[in-house]
Amino acid sequence: MGKRIRTKFLGVYERSSDTRMHNGKTDVCFDISYKARGKKRWEKVGWISEGYNAKLASIVRADRIRSIRHGEELPQEKKAIPYFKDLAKDFLKWAATHRTRSGIDETIRYKKHLAPFLGDKRIDEITGFHLRKLKSSLEEKGLSPGTVKHCLSLFRQIWNHAKIDRVNPIREIKIKNPKNAREKFFSYEGAKILLEAIKERSEQFHDICLLSLLTGLRHKEITGIKGRDLNFEHDIIYVTDAKNDEPDIVYMTAKVKDLLEKYKRTPSDEYIFKTKKGNRITEVSDTFVKVIDELGFNKGVTDRRYKLTFHSLRHTFASWLALQGEQLQTIQQLMRHKDITQTLRYSHLIPSHKKRAAKELSERFFSHEKKAEEE
Repeated sequence: MGKRIRTKFLGVYERSSDTRMHNGKTDVCFDISYKARGKKRWEKVGWISEGYNAKLASIVRADRIRSIRHGEELPQEKKAIPYFKDLAKDFLKWAATHRTRSGIDETIRYKKHLAPFLGDKRIDEITGFHLRKLKSSLEEKGLSPGTVKHCLSLFRQIWNHAKIDRVNPIREIKIKNPKNAREKFFSYEGAKILLEAIKERSEQFHDICLLSLLTGLRHKEITGIKGRDLNFEHDIIYVTDAKNDEPDIVYMTAKVKDLLEKYKRTPSDEYIFKTKKGNRITEVSDTFVKVIDELGFNKGVTDRRYKLTFHSLRHTFASWLALQGEQLQTIQQLMRHKDITQTLRYSHLIPSHKKRAAKELSERFFSHEKKAEEE
């Protein structure tokens, strides 16, 4: 192709072809130039052999400038700018090999909450306004503050993963850490009643619940245990599907060892707890909610923090440790908390240090008072 040569029409150029011919003459292509979004753009309009000429190219250029002036999209931008669902597809493909549980949680969250609202929007159309509407919509559905936060965080992750040259609109939304930490835990008697009721319905689910209560393991950590993760020789459970993708170990007490004895012969690559079809369990059994409702444990409770859920078993494990006077550092290690601030929420349950401090203060005061009187 030859060099671009200005025509008499503003912003219109022509180029002669090195190979194309039309009516015995060298074919000529017409290009236009204009500024859009602060950048100079070049656009090929067409060839003489296709019926174009410099005047027609000038008309096309005028149409582009009109579109820019009125904030309308340009034809080539419509093709180039991806839809949010395209970004999500790439992210979820990556998450399948780099995220916990092969990205199942991210996939479900996207399909259920983000795709219906944002999937068919081009990324240049999505603004903070749309994300605020999304947030309000999720809250109106009655989703927990934690779930709303996870959805907005997923949007941020999808956008950032694409590494596109646009400011992430999530920056306009303030994502607060929800105050949804569980406050209520089971009493010894309550836990016993719960486990007995669950055992009448499902022995396997009873074992899952009891294991959580005795070790503080999360549901997905328990359902991720395979035969090879049980080391009866050294009384160890290898937690390979731990939170934050960091493998860990949990020590078996005598009771835990007795509980898991029946699963000792599970093949190394099979899950010790599984569905009837032999697959991994991905959701907490409905049995838990049904039994909790039948026993009336959540009757009249409206604050989510005070409702008993499966996660309350893990919370109970830590609370019982605190009540028996264990140090916070010990509880942190057994709960596998990264940060001690996560464990501090149990400090109010530790009775010994508070009583000891108050007692010592009182004794020091009165001993000082007595000494002053004697002098």
